[in-house]
Amino acid sequence: MEPLLGVKIGCLFALLVITLVCGFIPICFKWFQIETVRGHRHRALSLLGCISAGVFMGAGFMHMTADALKEIETKVHKVLMGDRTESEGNSSGAANSAYMDYPYGELIISLGFFFVFLLESLALQCCPGANGGSKVQEEEVGGAHVLGLHSHGPLPSPSQSPFRALILLLSLSFHSVFEGMAVGLQTTAVAAMQLCVAVLAHMLIVFGLGLRLVRTGTALRWAVFCIVTFALMSPLGLIIGLVVAGEETDEGNLARAVLEGVAAGTFLYVTFLEILPRELAGPEAPLVKWCYVVGGFTLMAIIALWA
Repeated sequence: MEPLLGVKIGCLFALLVITLVCGFIPICFKWFQIETVRGHRHRALSLLGCISAGVFMGAGFMHMTADALKEIETKVHKVLMGDRTESEGNSSGAANSAYMDYPYGELIISLGFFFVFLLESLALQCCPGANGGSKVQEEEVGGAHVLGLHSHGPLPSPSQSPFRALILLLSLSFHSVFEGMAVGLQTTAVAAMQLCVAVLAHMLIVFGLGLRLVRTGTALRWAVFCIVTFALMSPLGLIIGLVVAGEETDEGNLARAVLEGVAAGTFLYVTFLEILPRELAGPEAPLVKWCYVVGGFTLMAIIALWA
């Protein structure tokens, strides 16, 4: 076996095992279970949820959106430069400059956001009772009343939020596939190992995903399915990278960049319309919650220095 191939196979198993462990910690330990939480443990779990919300926010801005913008700009400019060379003299320089300077990345990410917005709006239109209720809902949590606000009505109950859980899983999975592909496409063992370590640095996101599934009351079977599915995405991307190494085309790279941009847009939608509103809904200790959200974001911002 070639050393490079051996390193990539080792990276594949490392990505799979560590992702599963980090994702199953909040699912398998009773300390994280909502129904067993009271008093100080309830507050600790709430603040831990705020950290995970900050981690998701940081992942959305500092990793997924940043990566998508960079990839889209590079690939679109490469395609446009090729077209410009072929059609030089057939159009004005001002028109070419306008096409080159257009914010394609921001547009594609926004389209991903509005695509999920459209899907959810269609679901609510076709099934009016799926998220029914008043705009403001009082819930009894640990003997205290908290005020729950949500853009489309009350905070979704476990039975009402599978759509957003699915969107969150899909957006994260898209990103993980592309990260795995990047590892599989490396041409040296050292580069593959360095990139694998950078990907593993994102395991806070997997823990946050597991915690998110627990805090929304997701059924155990569905939660396990989500974590296992997500854990398989990076290894799947690595295998795809191994298969297509040396066979990349400009069109394929552009399609990959566009998909990553759409995934970033969907991720931002779920982060700002589902995760943050749920964690910040309660009136208790708002400043402390703000500090924990910023702390989670800061962790991802620091990781972005190396990953």
